[in-house]
Amino acid sequence: MPTYTLHIWLHTCSKDIKLLEGVQHRTTKLINGMENLHYEERLRHLGLMSLETRRVTGDLIEVFKFLNRSYILLMQIYFFEYDRRGHSKKLFKRRSRLDVRKYVFVNRVTDKWNNLPQCCINCKTLNNFKSRIHQVLEPETE
Repeated sequence: MPTYTLHIWLHTCSKDIKLLEGVQHRTTKLINGMENLHYEERLRHLGLMSLETRRVTGDLIEVFKFLNRSYILLMQIYFFEYDRRGHSKKLFKRRSRLDVRKYVFVNRVTDKWNNLPQCCINCKTLNNFKSRIHQVLEPETE
């Protein structure tokens, strides 16, 4: 799956997620010398992330673009900022009764964004944000 579609495409059904993860499990085993390693070790040796981490990373990158005006859209339609404890760009999460609304991009990414440290939020460039976010999401690979 191309990286640029990850923030839009999200499976909420666990069997679909397991199926996709299984493809990456089997594919990484096909590489010479990797067949006897655990999945996490294969990913680390190949410099890859798990699919779940890729989805979270893609979502957070899109929020960074929204909040830093990389898109010509009205951010206020999608995100509501509010002042609370933590970093300076906290987002407000709307309540939802229906699962359809719960898994909309804005709602599924708000908690993850609000839990980021200030050093990620204050990045001036997208590339700097990407490198910081990788350090935060996968600290054991450093």
